[in-house]
Amino acid sequence: MRYKVVPGPADEELLRAVSAAVPLVPGSVEDCCTRIRDRTAIPSREEARRWLTFCQALGLVNETDRGYYRLRDPPDDDALTAAFEESVFGAREVLDALDSADQALGAEAAFEAVRETVPRWERDRDPDWEAEWRERIRRLVEWAVVFGHLERVDDGYRVAD
Repeated sequence: MRYKVVPGPADEELLRAVSAAVPLVPGSVEDCCTRIRDRTAIPSREEARRWLTFCQALGLVNETDRGYYRLRDPPDDDALTAAFEESVFGAREVLDALDSADQALGAEAAFEAVRETVPRWERDRDPDWEAEWRERIRRLVEWAVVFGHLERVDDGYRVAD
């Protein structure tokens, strides 16, 4: 399963703080989001919900029929990096586009490189889907930098050495 939600880019420290705010014993979405908002720099429950889903995509938290819970033994950096590429919708496509580019690409050029991979249902659900996906690609490349897939250069982003 690939998750579509990608919060605005931050750093790994905030990501770990968000996952640490989720209880070890399953809690409701509302409880988990309140804890995330109260214990981190995340400003709202709505934004906390995005982060909770993102943490689930990365394997930092799990969901059961009783709610969300934090893993007692969180994944290491390599596992987080792999989960980002495999479980976050669009990440693999963006990384492939930058990997096959002859030069560094900015976020706009990365969007153009993956534009045709945006599913038809995404295009049909929002008349301004391109603006939404441009922002999504910007967030994905920034997270790819956090996870060490990409590095920022003057011309944009390129695959990290």
